[in-house]
Amino acid sequence: MSLLEIDNVTLRFGGVVAVNKVSFSVEEGEVFALVGPNGAGKSTLFNLVSRIYDPVEGDIRFDGKSILDKAPHEMARLGIARTFQNIELFEQATVLQNLLVGRHRHRKSNFVNELLFSPFVRGEERRHRDAVEKVIDFLDLQAYRDKYIAGLPYGVRKVVEMGRALAIEPRLLLLDEPASGLSVEETQDVAFWVEDIKTQMGITVLMVEHDMHLVSAVSDRVLALADGKALALGTAQEVQNHPKVIEAYIGVSDPHQKVVT
Repeated sequence: MSLLEIDNVTLRFGGVVAVNKVSFSVEEGEVFALVGPNGAGKSTLFNLVSRIYDPVEGDIRFDGKSILDKAPHEMARLGIARTFQNIELFEQATVLQNLLVGRHRHRKSNFVNELLFSPFVRGEERRHRDAVEKVIDFLDLQAYRDKYIAGLPYGVRKVVEMGRALAIEPRLLLLDEPASGLSVEETQDVAFWVEDIKTQMGITVLMVEHDMHLVSAVSDRVLALADGKALALGTAQEVQNHPKVIEAYIGVSDPHQKVVT
């Protein structure tokens, strides 16, 4: 059984079909990438999995169960975490505080215990802090631990957002364009982290990305989309060389041409 199953999903905005009968599955322990031109439906699929949008047709199953009856705020508790194209962090809070927000899924104390700051609450706070410190070490964020988000470079903010998602301890991590706006060196770091997220943390990754060098470096399988439809599924090289993908990117169908991004 696949960890995530997208089954014949369709979404329309008025007369525009943003996602058109798309089906694919993500196996546990793999890095699965969605690629395609702007407007292909990649981020829309992310929003469907995150339950921000409701499909008009089809089903979305996580760990064998439909999640169409779930609300967006329930995704973290199910074990699904995500990042966003446009960074969504608390700018007047520190890196540490932003990462601690990701621990809300694991909170077990009630209002009275927290009001009294009972021994149970103190122990829970220590466990959350230890979990966040591990993420900080994993992403080399030690130098920024107590810095406010508002004063940090863009590249560091991207890493912090990834860290907050990891603090949730998800089974499935949705990375929405993790290399967008990053330098070559920063993108290389992302490649290392994605690989370690899979191999060391055992987290399955579903990624939207335009940088085909990053996609080729980390992805087990790739699905190419265009105009809301699935075009090709396979390895990064197979997808890049697929005639339909080449035509969608550069407007020719010569199979000897190659997609370059």
